[in-house]
Amino acid sequence: MSEPVHLTGLTGDELRAFARGLGEPDYRARQIFAALHRRRLRSFDEMTDLPKELRATLAERARASTLAVESRYISADGTRRYLMKTHDGLPVETVFIPEERRDTICFSSQSGCPLQCSFCLTAKLGLLRTLTAGEIVEQIVVALNDAYGVGVRAPRGTNLVAMGAGEPMLAYDSLLKALRVMAAEDGLHIVPNRVTVSTAGLAPKIRELAREPDRPHLAVSLAAPTDELRDELMPINKRWNLDELLAACKEFEKSLKPGERFTFEYVMLDGVNDREEHARQLANLLNRHRLSAKVNLIPHNPAEGLPYQPSPPERVERFKEILERKGVRAFVRRPRGRDIYAACGQLAARTQANNLSAALVHQLTR
Repeated sequence: MSEPVHLTGLTGDELRAFARGLGEPDYRARQIFAALHRRRLRSFDEMTDLPKELRATLAERARASTLAVESRYISADGTRRYLMKTHDGLPVETVFIPEERRDTICFSSQSGCPLQCSFCLTAKLGLLRTLTAGEIVEQIVVALNDAYGVGVRAPRGTNLVAMGAGEPMLAYDSLLKALRVMAAEDGLHIVPNRVTVSTAGLAPKIRELAREPDRPHLAVSLAAPTDELRDELMPINKRWNLDELLAACKEFEKSLKPGERFTFEYVMLDGVNDREEHARQLANLLNRHRLSAKVNLIPHNPAEGLPYQPSPPERVERFKEILERKGVRAFVRRPRGRDIYAACGQLAARTQANNLSAALVHQLTR
């Protein structure tokens, strides 16, 4: 017997082909697509506009959902972290970040990660598996339903960031397909212009993304201004060094269309990459490659098992001043969800949060 089809990961055309294979007309496919994405239903039993016989057939031949929510944590700042399990028992983490002007969902592209960046807790897991398009889309459905209620439209709109567990460029096909599914007007209708993909620096995939006609925004993690230091912090640099990476970034920047964004991310590690000399080296590097993208400075989010501490605020500000004095636009990103291990670099399938977040979960979910 063939494996059940995860319908949440199918495009409209693929769902029509699936429905025709069941002997159903195209309008049934449209009903199912709307139920999965616009109404955000996660079981066929809830799709009461479908005939009972069709729902029974779907239950035998397909799946509306495959992720099971194992744990849910709520931070003091309102951030929510979800630990889910795939159908084959692997961990997936998703973070919902409420903000005044918009809400953001940080989703994972892989279970674990193979890149071994030394400042990221996810690296401790290694790569377990790349996620399917359906598993990526389903993370968004779970977070939206929990935050607003099943099928309730997000009042401020939704931004997405592929900055959870995994390297999105290693899940390139799944990621791009998920974005096409989510962009559909009769579904979630989250267009690529509301999505940012963060990469550790796979130069060929950056070039490939530059050729995509309808693509998300791009963020590239640097973490160091020299190859010697970046080799230590981000081993992927040994495959594509800074000059190779920034040449690809320049190609991407040249391809930008109105409204598209390209940024660099720079995690600030106390005493490691945050000295004034590093700021000058970084500015000179970006200016030498004639890159005008802004730099987001991210104070490291400490976690047990990692040997780093965040740079003091005054050092981060000094770093920012030096960059700006050399003509590089720089911003400091405020960490969110640290107390529940939901901040950048902290995702590692933790099944417990600290005492504060556990108390909040009890208070807000009873």
